[in-house]
Amino acid sequence: MRAFERMARFSDRVFDRVRHKGAFSLTDDDAVDGDFDSLRGHRYAVLVTLRRNGDVVPSPVWFGLDEAGHAYVKTRHDAGKVKRLRNDARVLVAPSNARGKPTGPAIRGTGCVLAEHEWPRAERALAAAYGAGRRMSERVLGGPSEMAAYLEIRPGRGA
Repeated sequence: MRAFERMARFSDRVFDRVRHKGAFSLTDDDAVDGDFDSLRGHRYAVLVTLRRNGDVVPSPVWFGLDEAGHAYVKTRHDAGKVKRLRNDARVLVAPSNARGKPTGPAIRGTGCVLAEHEWPRAERALAAAYGAGRRMSERVLGGPSEMAAYLEIRPGRGA
């Protein structure tokens, strides 16, 4: 395991410990259907994915919205949320603080892992949302591109 991978896994454990317990209260029963316009202007969201047994797993994320209202997230290719999305595309997304404490209602969505040729679209949405601060963060903490994955989340439960 390379140094970057060890640092990323350590970082995940730290974020798991500081995640706000309110993030675990988000459920599909309390979520709403609609678009992601309520996320505009927020810097963080909590992305909730589902384990095979149905347990919710909230992950505070940086996200970008495109003109079509789709949300994009960059993460590591081996992150749990990537594995869970490949198994079950149902997600919840809610505006939150950096620790994942929801600050608005959860919205039902459908997520997928993007193929590499679709990454530029996701990167444009993220760059537009965070500008120079994100570019600097990516240079310092971004890691090699072969360790990346981009997620696309669309509002609603697609067929």
